[in-house]
Amino acid sequence: MAIPTTSDTRTPSGDAVERQSKRIQKTESPVETARRQFDRVISSLEFDPRTAERLRHPAHVHRVSIPVERDDGSVETFTGYRAQHNDACGPYKGGLRYHPEVNAEECIALSMWMAWKCAVMDVPFGGGKGGVAVDPRTLSDEEKTRLTRGFVSALGDTVGPTRDVVAPDIGTDDETMRLFAAAYGDPAVATGKPANAGGSLGREEAPGRSVALCTRYAYESTGNALDGATVAVQGFGSVGANAARLLDEWGASVVAVSDVDGALYDPDGLHISDIEAYGDEPGVVTGYDAPETFDNESLLSLDVDVLIPAAVGGVLTADTAPEVRASFVVEGANGPTTTAADAVFEERGITVVPDILANAGGVTVSYFEWLQNRNDERWSLERVREELDERTLRATRAVEEVAGKRGVSWREAAYEVALTRVADAVAVTSCREV
Repeated sequence: MAIPTTSDTRTPSGDAVERQSKRIQKTESPVETARRQFDRVISSLEFDPRTAERLRHPAHVHRVSIPVERDDGSVETFTGYRAQHNDACGPYKGGLRYHPEVNAEECIALSMWMAWKCAVMDVPFGGGKGGVAVDPRTLSDEEKTRLTRGFVSALGDTVGPTRDVVAPDIGTDDETMRLFAAAYGDPAVATGKPANAGGSLGREEAPGRSVALCTRYAYESTGNALDGATVAVQGFGSVGANAARLLDEWGASVVAVSDVDGALYDPDGLHISDIEAYGDEPGVVTGYDAPETFDNESLLSLDVDVLIPAAVGGVLTADTAPEVRASFVVEGANGPTTTAADAVFEERGITVVPDILANAGGVTVSYFEWLQNRNDERWSLERVREELDERTLRATRAVEEVAGKRGVSWREAAYEVALTRVADAVAVTSCREV
């Protein structure tokens, strides 16, 4: 399969794309996106309708109140959530975020995606997601500590090493996970901890590493060498920065990166090793001298071979997708592509490597950390990378094979691989319950 030329990918056949896009809301919530993706794949498979209905909804959604004493002696109550999608494959697993916009629907959608992500990687976890509606920047270190301990207490036995295992996400970090595990009393209840507190080596780099691996495999599967391929990365936090650095090492030309301040662009390739990743904080644009800078959204329409949206969800929409000129979109963020954008990309022949495959390195190494905690082991960085690379490439080959055999998109193929595995686990669990 040849890589489409710029003209092939730049101009959609308007009528078909317009008809598809108009049938879908211009904007959609994360849970709407998740369920539409699910329903589309289910409709093309011979799937037990009872199992399908069971998997369209979370098994549990917990809402808790967390009173926290502020440093001035006052008490403020925050709302926390934990969505648990399905545990047929193993304990629920997913991140905890501290962000003002955390809500039940967002957690439900992310728990669904986590379930499919674990299944496509053949990791024996189910999907979970949670968080607290709070701006962590308004909390002192002591207040954040009290919030985390209060969240553990409020969740109670709804979490645990064999029940539901948490991980860091937006607004939380390895120290939050250390505090969570310490408050619970078992290191295996949380992954993404500091290395000296039971964390695994290679955990922070893992999502970016799997994005880079999927990029290289997808691009080279077309018969083209990665060496010299142009790449744009939206979001230069942990995922985007690690993916960019690896791709740069492997010979790709990373011509653009961005953070919340804006984007850097150099058609001759940026010196990625000289750009510091600031996570959620600004600094990339102001901290590096590039030939060109522009707004964050403009990066999406650059004339590059590979586009990696690694910032936030919902950036590729019915409005922005027609402007994308990349031949490949590799999803580093969770849910960056809406259903409408997917329709545009399929019509234009743009390959999308979905988030449930591309950024699954994080949960995969979280599984390795959980194993190490449970078995009182300590893996070397080399072993972690080797195990992650092997699982990622195995999963990518499985998805590519299904996509080729059935003539479907990589997203549909990844969902088919994942849903088949989850459905099989549900069937086994149901038999045991009888």
